[in-house]
Amino acid sequence: MSLTEQARTILYAWVQAESLRKHCEAVAASMHYAAQQQGADPDLWQAVGLLHDMDYEQYPNPNLDETGHPFIGVAYLREHGWSEEVCRAILSHANYANVARLSPMEKTLFAVDELSGFVTAVTLVRPDKNVAGVKVSSVKKKLKDKAFAAKVSREDIEQGAAELGVSLEALIELVLAALQAESERLGLAGTSA
Repeated sequence: MSLTEQARTILYAWVQAESLRKHCEAVAASMHYAAQQQGADPDLWQAVGLLHDMDYEQYPNPNLDETGHPFIGVAYLREHGWSEEVCRAILSHANYANVARLSPMEKTLFAVDELSGFVTAVTLVRPDKNVAGVKVSSVKKKLKDKAFAAKVSREDIEQGAAELGVSLEALIELVLAALQAESERLGLAGTSA
């Protein structure tokens, strides 16, 4: 069984909310696509994307301490033999975990996390609900509208692009391409599909 298949089994056991499952799937699609672009292991990166918020539904962590997300999920993963590479990446996506993002996988997870959710939101407000029609300019315009998807951290998106050493436009292009490639599975292929 691939790491992705194992990760999906864990995600679906831990998370019941369809919206959070879809978010993790979107992040996983972005991670898989980015790994392919960088010559890294797509299976590993996709698994990290699936698992990054596995404990968020049960342990949302309003106190930003070790009693909740992502610490609970990482403790479970460590107990079940997942590599330190996976655990570090998941911890590093939460700034309050104080785990420096060092590897390309860690930096990419942080960069695509908020943006994957944001691009999904942009898609779902379109009349056709099809990510194929979403343009970089549309995403940038919506990012300026602070009332739209207000919980999405614009600062994290900008910081993620900076840490990767790419422009915001390039990061948006990556996430768009990833979500377009998986649009059917993610439910972003439009109302006529």
